[in-house]
Amino acid sequence: MIPVLTREAVEPLLDWMTLSDALLEGHRRPPAQVEDVLLSRADDRLLSRSAWIDGMGVGVKSVTVFPGNPAKGRPSVQGAMLVFDDATGALRAVVDNPLVTRWKTAGDSLLGARLLARPDALRYLIVGAGSVAESLIEAFRAWKPDLRIALWARRPEAAEAVADRHPGVTPVTDLAEAVSGADIVSTCTMARAPVIAGDWLRPGTHLDLIGAFTPDMREADDRALHRGKLYVDSRATTIRHIGELMIPLASGAITEADVLGDLGDLAAHGVPPRARDDITIYKNGGGAHLDLMTARVMLDAWEARQ
Repeated sequence: MIPVLTREAVEPLLDWMTLSDALLEGHRRPPAQVEDVLLSRADDRLLSRSAWIDGMGVGVKSVTVFPGNPAKGRPSVQGAMLVFDDATGALRAVVDNPLVTRWKTAGDSLLGARLLARPDALRYLIVGAGSVAESLIEAFRAWKPDLRIALWARRPEAAEAVADRHPGVTPVTDLAEAVSGADIVSTCTMARAPVIAGDWLRPGTHLDLIGAFTPDMREADDRALHRGKLYVDSRATTIRHIGELMIPLASGAITEADVLGDLGDLAAHGVPPRARDDITIYKNGGGAHLDLMTARVMLDAWEARQ
């Protein structure tokens, strides 16, 4: 019987640091073949992401994003992932979409921060109060238990609700002030226009951009990209696919040469030296290869317990 990996069955077997290490090690394997398909009907989306990593297998994740669903009492994002055997092509597992996305997304940003943020970073700001924000709190606390975490959202009551569920998290209302006081900033919004102004970033900040996933979405303005050393998790799934880079590339605000590296480069060659005052920017594109790496960590952990 093909296992269906659910949050209840698998999450107790996982930890954030092990996943983060596995994502880095996964980028030392042969480069993934990746392909994204995005279908649209008005504001509704179907996003299918596929990856094949030699020696690891094949993964296909399809999700629907229907923004009007919450008003009808249904989740806005729904989907599932299939994992196929590398040698035989046989289906090995079905993975619940919220499970793999939750761990992949926060694990990706955690790895980016571990590689690019200052080692002494202690003040962390999360912009957005959805499910991603809650997984970021858990992931970054696993890395730095003493991290001081602040949370901003367009609706202050949403930030307060998340803070109530996570003792020690402080809701804030002045975004510019909060950004300027942070060592690490993660954005996990549905913004189509920038919410982060580059002039707010103080020297030494690490900016982690998560939310944008379509060609018309972005979270940071041109000034931020000019001030920071820019990295992505994967050139193949960000530069020509996500507005965070597509929009400033089209306007001439940046060039592809401004993208200094991706996780494959960092895994192969290490992290270039950084000055204490360098601003680093990391675009978390969350490509299918990261879903596959995450799903394999989950499947391996589940099989080890059987």
